[in-house]
Amino acid sequence: MLPLRMAVSAAMLGLLLSRVHLSSLLPERRASTVPWLVVGLFVWAVAVALSVVRWHRVLHAIDRPAPIPTLASHTLAGLFVANFLPSTIGGDVLRVVRLSNDNGDAPTSFASVVLERLTGFVVLPMITLVTLALSPSLLRLGTASKLALGLSLTSLVALVAILAIAASPRLGGRLANHSNWPRFAGAVHLGIEQIRRRPAEAATVMVSSLAYQLTLVLAAFAGAQALGISIGLVPLLAFFPVVAIAQVLPISVGGLGLREGALVLLLAPLGVGAAKATALGLLLYGINLVVSLFGAPSFAMWSRNPRVMALAE
Repeated sequence: MLPLRMAVSAAMLGLLLSRVHLSSLLPERRASTVPWLVVGLFVWAVAVALSVVRWHRVLHAIDRPAPIPTLASHTLAGLFVANFLPSTIGGDVLRVVRLSNDNGDAPTSFASVVLERLTGFVVLPMITLVTLALSPSLLRLGTASKLALGLSLTSLVALVAILAIAASPRLGGRLANHSNWPRFAGAVHLGIEQIRRRPAEAATVMVSSLAYQLTLVLAAFAGAQALGISIGLVPLLAFFPVVAIAQVLPISVGGLGLREGALVLLLAPLGVGAAKATALGLLLYGINLVVSLFGAPSFAMWSRNPRVMALAE
């Protein structure tokens, strides 16, 4: 499947790049370009820190607390690996494996990452829908508005279905006592039940998730300013979460091509040309790659661990 996803990324990027002059992807020489790039890198790093806090709060809510420094190491390593694997799933798998090596509880570690990701599918569409409701003019942008509404509502419906199945004692609950792979789904059920009984803990999880997603929007805004793209924060609040939702689809490598294509479709009605939108997507990928490099040493040291090498063999 990886070769197919690589082909999809290459095809989508090739299609986009064939329609623009490569020189137009570069930022204009302005005094504010470098400062905005620095701001983008810093804000993206803050977002990664907030994602660590979100994971920490989820683990605390399901009675499996872990130290923040440990979670930060796992998160950065996963972020690094995810740059070269389909969507963000590969990085999540690495986080599960590393955390389960620490606590000896693979099902709960799996549940913590799943629950953390599910909070994103609550927050992302809500950011878009609330922004569109407060800015009705953004609802009259044709395909962009329909795509934003469609993906947001679809993700919410899918989330409700997933939560209903996972929370059901007859479905998710029945799997909790299995000894094989179904116990992982059962652990998600137990995690949901624990969080439901702790509204205060659930609130801290959602607040940290909201802060994380909003910070990513701010990083995208900084990237847009670095490229000289004339776009306000409100349109990005409406449309950038949709890009994040689309990136989860495991049909490309690191979201390449998919992210840029979504930005072209969503930002075109706002006067952002295909070259600038593509450049923004590539810049954000680059920013994420630079920040994730801090996870490379952690991944390298962990992969050389004798226990890990024994498992690999």
